[in-house]
Amino acid sequence: MVSKVFLDANIILDYVLKRDNYTQIRALFELEQKSKIRFYMSSSILHIIGYFLTKFIGSILAKTTILKVLDVIHIVDGSHDTAILALQNQNPDIEDALQYQIALKNKMDYFISGDKNFQKYGSVGLPIITISKASELFSK
Repeated sequence: MVSKVFLDANIILDYVLKRDNYTQIRALFELEQKSKIRFYMSSSILHIIGYFLTKFIGSILAKTTILKVLDVIHIVDGSHDTAILALQNQNPDIEDALQYQIALKNKMDYFISGDKNFQKYGSVGLPIITISKASELFSK
């Protein structure tokens, strides 16, 4: 069975900009190519990575890079009700709460994030895991 995995913006930026944990993230992308996992993000994460990539590598290269990313990572989104649930969530970080609710709505199996504060807001139904835990889990 293919696992549905939602990627936080920090994971995508680490991969594209070859920052922290690049090697482990690259290995997960290789597993995605073998159809063991399928990656997702929201359109708001696309906004975030678009902003940062434009800042670091310029608009033209950012667009080219994002188009390549979209070959592998699929866009899912929420709704008005998803936003309400996110705002009622105990997580004080509105953006993280929104991403989590979008992932829940779209029935993700895992949410990968490097944000240690965010990880404590995961649930049994949708665990928020580190890239190290994901590597361990999916490399079996």
